[in-house]
Amino acid sequence: KKHSQTDLVSRLKTRKILGVGGEDDDGEVHRSKISQVLGNEIKFTVREPLGLRVWQFVSAVLFSGIAIMALAFPDQLYDAVFDGAQVTSKTPIRLYGGALLSISLIMWNALYTAEKVIIRWTLLTEACYFGVQFLVVTATLAETGLMSLGILLLLVSRLLFVAISIYYYYQVGRRPKKA
Repeated sequence: KKHSQTDLVSRLKTRKILGVGGEDDDGEVHRSKISQVLGNEIKFTVREPLGLRVWQFVSAVLFSGIAIMALAFPDQLYDAVFDGAQVTSKTPIRLYGGALLSISLIMWNALYTAEKVIIRWTLLTEACYFGVQFLVVTATLAETGLMSLGILLLLVSRLLFVAISIYYYYQVGRRPKKA
């Protein structure tokens, strides 16, 4: 009659010889030899829409560039958008740059992940940001009455960016078609 402790030790030795139960190089714990051979099925089901990574890269560059411009050259950024209007204080523009820099770090990290949830959250964050920016600029335009080519281009580009981000958000969230 075997004792439970020696039975446990022999079972662990058997699993070690078979190569199951331990971690592999990716940190995954395999329950069976079949899971080791087949690998992780999640890696095969992720289908990225065409152009997603390009859009993520463009977004990260855009957020980083505007953030650096807002931090380093707040007068020029304000002048480019509001066409000659004088800046009363540089602090809000620099705070805006700091917030954009934080968002850009999230965008850069999302570029290197394959997790659908993280990609979708960054796309939703981006769409919300561009949507809020569109509303704020439109409200400022209504208050001040300033109209310039820079403001019109900003508004049109923000609507386009919202549309692209929402498109990819839904495309990443779609269930893959069965083959």
